[in-house]
Formats: sequence, C-alpha cells, structure tokens
Amino acid sequence: MKAIEIRNKYLNYFKNHGHKIIPSSPLIPENDPSVLFTTAGMQPLVPYLLGEKHPEGTRLTDYQKCLRTNDIDEVGDNRHLTYFEMLGNWSLGDYFKEESIAMSYEFLTKELEIPADKISVTCFAGDEDAPRDEITAECWKKAGIPEERIYFYGKDDNWWIAGEEGPCGPDTEMFYDTGKPACSPECQPSCGCGKYVEIWNNVFMEYYRTKDGKYEKLKQHNVDTGLGLERMTMLLQGKETPFDTELFAPIMQKLSELSKNDSIESRRIVAEHLRASMMIIADGGRPSNIDRGYVLRKLIRRMTRHLNKMQIDLNELETLIELDIDILKEMYPELEKNKEIIKQVIVEEKNKFMKTLAHGEKEFEKAISRAKAENKNTIDGQTIFKLYETYGFPPEITSDLAAEQGFKIDNSEFDKLFKEHQEKSRMGSEQKFKGGLAEQNEKTIAYHTATHLLHKALQIVLGEHAKQKGSNITTERLRFDFSHPEKMTKEELKQVEDIVNEQIKRDLPVKCEEMSLEEAKKSGAMGLFENKYGEKVKVYTIGDFSKEICGGPHVTHTGELGHFRIKKEESSSAGVRRIKAVLE
Repeated sequence: MKAIEIRNKYLNYFKNHGHKIIPSSPLIPENDPSVLFTTAGMQPLVPYLLGEKHPEGTRLTDYQKCLRTNDIDEVGDNRHLTYFEMLGNWSLGDYFKEESIAMSYEFLTKELEIPADKISVTCFAGDEDAPRDEITAECWKKAGIPEERIYFYGKDDNWWIAGEEGPCGPDTEMFYDTGKPACSPECQPSCGCGKYVEIWNNVFMEYYRTKDGKYEKLKQHNVDTGLGLERMTMLLQGKETPFDTELFAPIMQKLSELSKNDSIESRRIVAEHLRASMMIIADGGRPSNIDRGYVLRKLIRRMTRHLNKMQIDLNELETLIELDIDILKEMYPELEKNKEIIKQVIVEEKNKFMKTLAHGEKEFEKAISRAKAENKNTIDGQTIFKLYETYGFPPEITSDLAAEQGFKIDNSEFDKLFKEHQEKSRMGSEQKFKGGLAEQNEKTIAYHTATHLLHKALQIVLGEHAKQKGSNITTERLRFDFSHPEKMTKEELKQVEDIVNEQIKRDLPVKCEEMSLEEAKKSGAMGLFENKYGEKVKVYTIGDFSKEICGGPHVTHTGELGHFRIKKEESSSAGVRRIKAVLE
C-alpha cells in the first residue's frame, strides 16, 4: 500500500466516523514562539485543546507536515528523518478512551489489514500524580487485545505534556511486531532491539499541570492522536527503512546512478535533506544565520557536502529537485506550485556554501603551514572544530586533505568539542522554547489582537501589497513579517504607530463570527495561508477598522491593549520586512 493510499484511508475512515477533515497547517508556525517549526499534529490545535471553540466542531482529522531538528546529525542511518508526516484525529470534549481505542483498533485491523496478533499496546502504570490507567487497558481488552500483549509503563513512556505547563495526561501506544526474533525472553515494546515498532499514540488529555507542578483535572477531556505515515508505509510494505519506500526510492536510485563514490549513508542524507528543504521553502522558509533559517541553511549545506562526497556534479542539483518534486507532487501540490523558487533558493545556497568551502581550504592551508613550522604531524581537534564551526568546513574533508599531506588529525579532541557544541545547542533550544505550546495568557492574546491592527495599518500606509508573511508572539513583544520591497521611512513608521494607537484609543469591540470560507471572502475578510483553512472559519472583526480570518483568541475591546510602540523595522528576507513592537 502506497503512502498516499494510507493517508487517504485514514482521513476517509475518520470522516466516516463524524470527523471533519481540516487542512495541514504550514511547517512555519503562525503566532507560536515555542518552536521553530510545526513539530506535531496537535501543535496548531492548542487553543482548541485549551477550550477555544473550533469552527469545524469537536471531531477533527488531518495530515500534518512536521519537522523536528533534534536529530539532523543522525540522519543517514536507517530510520531518522527531519521532515515527516503525522496523521491525526482529535476529540475536543467529545468521545474519550473507549471510542478512541475502538476506532484505532478497527482502523489498524480492518482498513490496514494488520493481523491482530501483530499488535501490542502500552498504558500508563500510575504514580503519585495520577492512577494506573486500568480504564484504557480494559478498553483494549474489549477491542480485542489479550492481556498478555498489554504492558504498563511510567511517565517517561506513557504520559504526554507540551512544555512545563499545560494540558496533559496518560497515553496509550500501539506497537507492530516486525517478526524479528526477540533479543531475550524479557523482550517487550519498551525494548529497543527493533522487534517492536511504535505505530500510533493516543493521548488522553484529562489533567492540567500547573506552574508549581500540581496536576489538576481538566473540565474538557480531549483525545489527541498521532500516526507516523513514513513508518507505517515502511512496515506495511515490508521494507527495512523509509528510504526503501516510493517516497525516497526513485531519488535514491538516481543518486546511485550519478555517484562516482557511492555511499548509502550519503544517499540517505541527500534524499532526506532535499525533501525537508523543499517542504520548508514551499511554506515560505528561507536560509539565514538564525533560528529556522539556520536550520534550512544547515540542511542544504549538509546535503551539498554529501553530494560532493559522492562526487556528484553539483549542476545535477536542479535535475534532482525536479525528480523529487515529480515523486512528491501528488501528496504535496505546493511543491509543484513553488518549483522555481525552490530551485532558486537551493542553488543559491549551494553556491554560497561552495565559496565558504573555498575559504575553509585557505584556512586549512594556514593550519598545515603552522603545524609544519612547529614540526607537528597532527592537526589538533581545536583547529578541526574551528574550521567546522566558523567556515562550515566538514571534518571528513579536513581528514582527507590532511592525509594527502601526510598529516594525522586528532579526532578524539574534535569529537569532545563537537559533543559540547551539540549539547549547548540543544540546551539553548530547550531554554528558548521551554514555554511549551500552550503559552496563552493575557499578554500574548493582546499581542495577537495588535497584529491585526498593525496589518491593516500597514496596508493603509504602504498599500494592499503589504500582506502578512508570518508573525511571532511572546509575552514581551510581537514580531510581524510583511511583504514590502524597501525599508520603511521614519514618517511611515510614525503613521502606522499613530493609526494603531488611534484604534486602541477608540476602544473598538472585537467580534467573532463563524462562516464558510467563501462567505468570509465575500465579506472582505483578509485571509492568510489560504490552503490551511477548512470549510468553516472564524472571522474576527475589530469595529469598522479590520476584518480577518483567524483562529483567535483575542481581547474583547481594543482599549485593553495599552500603548503600541514600534521598536524596530528591518529586512527579514528578499521582499519581506519585519517589525518588532511592544504594548506598554
């Protein structure tokens, strides 16, 4: 069964069970400072999991494009991916454990025709915060899973929470028995030997973890599920890795044909990073030296490095992009639509990297000269790391060049420095985004409303071309990206500021209405990322000033916002400007 058939079966099954199909949100999150990219299907739905009413109702299903950055350096093995697709279904205060489990079991055994004896499940074992989840275990028995294939584990395995505070609860995970021999008589789903592969996770949100670490019962019980498409495709096709499925196989084959120095690891890195880069670019991402732009830059440069390693002519990159888009366009039509910009961005970044490599080679020659002058025959790890971190010069290239000149390299010192660098990066990322996905409070809600006023004010001052390209909100400030070809003048910024403050002073009412997307367009509501909207949408109207399609939430009157002040206006990327502003 192909990946797109599995996706369609999933969406149709849940549609037939009363769920509305909602579109995938973009990879680049809107108004969510907690993460660089959309990392899970539930992420765009957090306001609704917290009680906000969803325009499509209480039963939802979708496929969600996801990207996780923690394991970029692990890609190349037989399982790690940065970009993946998550299938999900949600109950927002509707059904709970029994119906969720019954549907999951039926979908796996009837729709996907997985033999029931191939499925094992895990449940929460209980602790001082919440009891053992016997209800879930009983639901599984009722569905058809025998007691001997039901396992209980603690919070590390069977509990879910977004961030340090927020909705949370026990989860139940489904595992597929691959048929591989058990590593020991005690082998079970928690074992990492590869016999059991997790295929689906149902989270039962019935608690709220407070800032001081207490667990309180939620009034609205939700179900949030996630099924990884690439993994399920691999298992149902009896393949060893996702790279053996139709999602990657044609590009893997083409790389093998083009390579003069074939490497399965390098082919996987190129195939995976190319797909991930294309998906980010199609959703508006561009390379830069910070945040998500840095991740995209790293993906393209790591891919280029491995094309070089396989001795593939870099002029073939456009051919590879076209082939990959052809492979994936049925699943992701946005790739075909953005083909030219995808090619342009990747090729330009590749060219920049080749110049960086040339600089790195010059620095390497200096390091060799120093070593010779000091009668050394080893390049120290500090030098290798500096070449890598400052010039993007890959350690394997340093090693090859050193060997050509009769030098050894100190890999142990480099490995130590590289591990420290990775740890700092991870800690920095966790610190930066530790607020979790549910950071909604009076300040962030006020900033969310202020972006609507700012958006309209920019269009009044600059023209209708000034459309939102993205925003990022924290409790301290708002950041708003919009299309405009040149730097704004001081006079223009002052005009925008004055217009926003005038609307705040007028204390305009903020009204929310639900309507069809077509009705919203006819009413003159501004809409962003149109492909992400479902059939029904929420439209927020701010007095006689602004009307936008938006998920909310917002303040009830603009007078609640305080004084609006623009702190900075700068370039975000080609043709896109960025404003940072505060409410005082």
